[in-house]
Amino acid sequence: MSNVRQTGGMTESADRRLSARALSEGDPTGWFEPLYAEAALSSDPLSAVPWHRDIPNPLLVEWVETHPPTPGTRAIVVGSGYGTDAEYIAAQGIPTVAFDISPSAITATRERFPSSRVEYRAADLLALPPDWAGAFDLVIESLTIQSLPPEIRAEAIAGVRSLVAPGGTLLVIANVAQGVPPSPPWPLSRADIDAIASPELELIAVEAFAQPGHFLGARWVAEYRRVS
Repeated sequence: MSNVRQTGGMTESADRRLSARALSEGDPTGWFEPLYAEAALSSDPLSAVPWHRDIPNPLLVEWVETHPPTPGTRAIVVGSGYGTDAEYIAAQGIPTVAFDISPSAITATRERFPSSRVEYRAADLLALPPDWAGAFDLVIESLTIQSLPPEIRAEAIAGVRSLVAPGGTLLVIANVAQGVPPSPPWPLSRADIDAIASPELELIAVEAFAQPGHFLGARWVAEYRRVS
C-alpha cells in the first residue's frame, strides 16, 4: 500500500490526508494510529512515516553530549514514533520510558528493537497515566507539540509539564514558526516557547538552530528546569 494518493494530478501524502480527515471530524489526535497502521501495510513502513529518522535527532545528540546525565536520572520520550531517539537515550545508560499514542507504532518499535532496554508504552499525551506525574528527571519532547493543532496546544503542553520531576529537566525541540500553516506541523513561535514555562517550570536556555535546505527552516532547542 502506498502512503501517497493522487488527487487532481497532485500527490497527497498520507499524513496530510489522514490529518485532514481527523480534524474535520473533530479528533485532532485521531490520525496518528491510522497513519502508522497504514504504514505497517506498506512495503517500507519506516519510510512511510514522514518524520521517521534512522539516526537520532542531531540536536538531541548535541544537547546530551554537553549535558551528561547524572546517576539516577530517569527519562521519558514523548511521541516516540519508531524509537530512534529513545534508543539513543537508553544507550547513554539512562533508564528510559517512551510512549506514543499509536499502538501500531509501539508494536513496530518493539519488533524493530526486540532486545531494547526501553520501556515502550502506548499512551495519550492528553490523558497520561497518573503514576507518571512528576516521575521523570529528563523529559524529551521533540516535534510532538507541533504535530497537534494550536487549539489544543495548551493541553498538550500541560501534559508534557506534568511529567517533569522536581529539579528535573524538560528538553523541547521544535521547528520555528513562519506563519500558521493550515495542516501539520504547526511550528512554535518564540511566544509558544515562552508559554511552555510556568511558575514551577523555568526556561533556562533557548536557541534557534538553522537547518540549511530544510523546508521548515530553523529549529528551537529549549531547556526548562522544574524548580518545585
